[in-house]
Amino acid sequence: MFLKGWSMVTGKLSLTSSRIILLGFAIPIFLGALLLALPISSSTGNSVGWLNAWFTSTSAVCVTGLVVLDTGMAFSPFGQIVVLCLIQIGGLGFMTFGVLIAVVMGRRIGLKERLLIQESANSVTTQGVVRLSLSIFLIAFIVETLGAALLTIRWTDELGLTRAIYYGIFHAVSAFNNAGFALWPDSLSRYVGDPLINLVITSLFIIGGIGFTVILDLYRKRRWRDLAFHSKVVVITSGLLCLVGFLVIFVIELFNTRTFGGLSWTERLWAGYFQGVVTRTAGFNSIDVASMMPASQFFMIFLMFIGASSGSTGGGIKTSTFAVLVLSIMATVKGNEDVQLLKKRISQKMIFRALAVMTISVGVVIAAAFLLTITEYRLHKDFLVLLFEATSAFGTVGMSMGLTPELSPLGKLVIIITMFIGRLGPLTLAFALAQRNKKQKYRYPEEKLLIG
Repeated sequence: MFLKGWSMVTGKLSLTSSRIILLGFAIPIFLGALLLALPISSSTGNSVGWLNAWFTSTSAVCVTGLVVLDTGMAFSPFGQIVVLCLIQIGGLGFMTFGVLIAVVMGRRIGLKERLLIQESANSVTTQGVVRLSLSIFLIAFIVETLGAALLTIRWTDELGLTRAIYYGIFHAVSAFNNAGFALWPDSLSRYVGDPLINLVITSLFIIGGIGFTVILDLYRKRRWRDLAFHSKVVVITSGLLCLVGFLVIFVIELFNTRTFGGLSWTERLWAGYFQGVVTRTAGFNSIDVASMMPASQFFMIFLMFIGASSGSTGGGIKTSTFAVLVLSIMATVKGNEDVQLLKKRISQKMIFRALAVMTISVGVVIAAAFLLTITEYRLHKDFLVLLFEATSAFGTVGMSMGLTPELSPLGKLVIIITMFIGRLGPLTLAFALAQRNKKQKYRYPEEKLLIG
């Protein structure tokens, strides 16, 4: 029913699949903002304001985690549940929920709907997309339930059973969907040296960040040689980025008295690990990001820009895009005509697509940072702070150096738009806004051009 009705409406409007996906994120954001602007959503009984509600709703649906209001203090339990629902919808995707509703109601899903699901889930084929959507629900339910149970056990003595269950569910859903929303003002800094909290939270957002197709492939194949090429690239790239992130941040912050100064060596290891892997996808933090060394903050911008993997709950240019770009550079330097990895050749089409994603993404981040230098001039913030905020919004990471609560109304609008572009995907947005040309039946003569 949901998919059929959606298909009829969008068909009458002659919308492309990219534009339908755009609306699929915009509509929940609008509805979420309406709910969050209600007095019942506020802890004080007064509306938090339309702009703050819109910002929070966008951050939740785009699974970013940047907040202008403290989630645990500013919002009532009703408002927090609204935020939680928006996170789940934004993380799994509106089409995934549409498939579940259609299956429950016994509705048939046609080819047009399957094509839409394919693009929404970032699948390479329409074959098995309905099964993929249902598998996404099952994976999310199992992983989030297990994570919530472990967190509940950890927090029962500290918070009491009822509150521990609520906090466990909220943070498990937030972590798996790479949202980074927390119910404490200091995020998870109070648990900087807690092994269980560190392992559960990081496991949740790493699983959610590698992509559902990769998770299913790992479950079904279980042997490295049988895995799909995409899964191997994602696992290798994600593993290397996590390792490098941990080592770089740990070494740089090792003797920073403002972050590691009061921590034991065990706590420093946990802090380095947590901050090194969380930066790419989720906005939690176990140490004060604003107090970190500028070198660490700059390196975190690099990790946030890369982000998670395709078909996951995270943002950024994606690990596979980064891998293709690096391999392309290496092939060019070596003078190789083909870009190869694991005895496979990557097509020119994929290379051009990766270059397009990279170029558009750099443009979005630079434009957002430039606009923030204009809208936030009154704060006299360093450009690194503004660039960090813009990259965090684009990568839907949600980490901040303290700028978000101080943003001007125009600055909030800049971040809202940046978060939306980052979650939607720069290439999808470009396709949605551009008029696609029909395939040309002719080719112009080739000519040489000096490069570099």
